[in-house]
Amino acid sequence: MTVAFFFIFIIFSLGITYVAARRTRNAEHFYTAGGRVTGFQNGLALAGDYMSAASFLGIAGLVSLSGFDGLIYSIGFLVGWPVVMFLIAEPLRNLGKYTFADVVAFRLRQAPVRVAASIGSLAVVSFYLIAQMVGAGNLIHLLFDIEYEHAVEIVGFVMLAYVLFGGMMATTWVQIVKAVLLLSGAFLLAMMTLARFGFNPLALFHAASERYGAAVLGPGRLVSNPLDAMSLGLALMLGTAGLPHILMRFYTVPNARTARTSVTYATAFIGFFYLLTFILGFGAMVLVGQPAIRAIDAGGNMAAPLLAQAVGGDAFLGFISAVAFATILAVVAGLTLAGAATLSHDLWVNVVRHGAASDVEQLRVARGSTVLLGALAIGLGIAFKGQNVAYMVGLAFAIAASANFPALVLSIFWRKFTTRAAQMSMLSGTASALILIYLSPTIQVDVLKHASASFPLRNPGLVSIPLSFAVAFFVAVLWPEPEAEARFAEVERKVHFSR
Repeated sequence: MTVAFFFIFIIFSLGITYVAARRTRNAEHFYTAGGRVTGFQNGLALAGDYMSAASFLGIAGLVSLSGFDGLIYSIGFLVGWPVVMFLIAEPLRNLGKYTFADVVAFRLRQAPVRVAASIGSLAVVSFYLIAQMVGAGNLIHLLFDIEYEHAVEIVGFVMLAYVLFGGMMATTWVQIVKAVLLLSGAFLLAMMTLARFGFNPLALFHAASERYGAAVLGPGRLVSNPLDAMSLGLALMLGTAGLPHILMRFYTVPNARTARTSVTYATAFIGFFYLLTFILGFGAMVLVGQPAIRAIDAGGNMAAPLLAQAVGGDAFLGFISAVAFATILAVVAGLTLAGAATLSHDLWVNVVRHGAASDVEQLRVARGSTVLLGALAIGLGIAFKGQNVAYMVGLAFAIAASANFPALVLSIFWRKFTTRAAQMSMLSGTASALILIYLSPTIQVDVLKHASASFPLRNPGLVSIPLSFAVAFFVAVLWPEPEAEARFAEVERKVHFSR
């Protein structure tokens, strides 16, 4: 049954890719599906891109092992969307073409800004890919008893087929199909779980507290340090507005108003889904048990599939696992496409070729970049085996909030923002986030197995995000750029008059 569900989805999605490939004739089709996606479709696709393995597998796993504290990820992931809606969506659609670097570089010197933006974007994409590939490897290993490393390789190759041939058109429709499957599958799983408790969530929570103690219903089991909680919350809230694969989706719609509409739909879908992860996590804690969850995967990533087996048998396990697999493939495809756009559009076309590359050349470079990113995803997935995927995505959000968000917001709203300020802000945000992650317990203790870590916080956002803003401010004040300031009027005009 599980094999049947997997192959049905893969065959269906490859059929979508085949149709999309016939319509992908130039760079605009490859990157943005020709800008013809409706608000509702893009809202579903945004939700599909955002509801990743971290959301479905990771958060359910964290709640099942840590209780209430796991919900800090659900809340943090959700509250980032008002920032996107009110600050980012319309200006991004009006000012850019393919990537968020188009906006940052709009009134600045192109090459320095795009190089710095590419470094930050690729760092975000890499950490996000780790989470998806770890989730995929564990899932296939659980179901088919295939070695974890081989499972990661399989996911990488299937994802490459989507992106190489179908581009954004295929990725969008795979995201839409995946979002519908995930929302319906999670809702069905939550209802089947609540049925065991008379459809009374309070009875579920009471059962969890009786089995594991009242502490599972209170904070402090996962994040006990208040500074760690603040750092994580800040990264999750601001990181959404700096994720390259999310920002890229706003170019798939015809105008800025549709971009805002799509965020409204996405927020509703995502909010509904995160309410369900609450039930799934506590349901797995009670009906599967923490020892059984840890026995399969130390990070707890298989809690939701194991819950599906507990309440619906092997057939339901097959369905939910296929949904989770669809989730991972779709998000990996979106991430890879964003990374390919960064390498080809930002670096090759605008830095190396100074905007003179033909559509054929852009497509060729984009597809070559996709292959490189696919190989990177496979390597990272193997290297970070055993990490909780929601936690790894939290680190990607910290990098996005430090490297991309400050420069993006300041380029849109601050007249005195300069090329050097943008460059130094993005580089310092990326470097500080990566260095602090390396010095944190995540790498030093969990991966390298050292006794302690130099940097005490598990998420660097509390330090790296203010640092990025501070660097931007001081560099802009010390080294003003009259040309960039003079072009700010053009930015204001484009931001306020939608196209």
